[in-house]
Amino acid sequence: MGNEASWQETVTAGRFAGKTVIVTGAGSGIGQATALRVAREGGRVIAADISKERLDALVQDNAGLDLVPVPGDISTEETVAAVVAAAGGRVDALANVAGIMDNFTPIHEVDDETWERVFRINVTALMRLTRAVVPLMLEAGTGSVVNIASEAGLRGSAAGATYTASKHAVIGLTKNSAVMYGPKGLRFNAVAPGATITNIEAPWGSELGAARLQPLMGVNIPAPATAAQLAASITFLLSDDGTNVNGAVLASDGGWSAV
Repeated sequence: MGNEASWQETVTAGRFAGKTVIVTGAGSGIGQATALRVAREGGRVIAADISKERLDALVQDNAGLDLVPVPGDISTEETVAAVVAAAGGRVDALANVAGIMDNFTPIHEVDDETWERVFRINVTALMRLTRAVVPLMLEAGTGSVVNIASEAGLRGSAAGATYTASKHAVIGLTKNSAVMYGPKGLRFNAVAPGATITNIEAPWGSELGAARLQPLMGVNIPAPATAAQLAASITFLLSDDGTNVNGAVLASDGGWSAV
């Protein structure tokens, strides 16, 4: 039985009332759960995802919620501009959730295509969208950004070299931004999920990687969390409930990082 057995999502009515929140990767998994939680709590959600079909289904299945779909590759300036335009000049919070895994390869087996693709989605896209949104937050004098890191941003035994490096980069961007913009009223935090029930694919592409990592994972990883459990952690930091939390990396991993 997973650790979700005794937990039920409790919506805090009005927590995001009057706020515009961008959520990437909103078509599925943690991004979708985050978008829905924010919208149920009164927020206007700019829902970005690579899949138009998934976004259309999200909006159709939740007709009573304020969800604005923006399909496209978030690593391109065109999609970034479309997301910001949909926000209409105001962004109260940003959840950079979109991400992809690698294939558990150590550095001597990393191919350029995998490296460039993972960094483009996990790091460059996050940087470009945040870069576009921060001026709006600075103008408003307030704003909250939550970046989705990973257990692989905290340790070297949770993924391959590429994904591990990308998530360490996400944590670095988070901490630097917290320092840079904290005095201006902006908060930057990261959530580091452990095992989570999503549709992200993570094939084993290396004998060495599998031989080294599978035994470590088999012993240490707690039961997988639901996407809604991760959304609870993310929305706490996105909301005003996260006041006085800046530059933190919240391990939402069932205790994995404590092992």
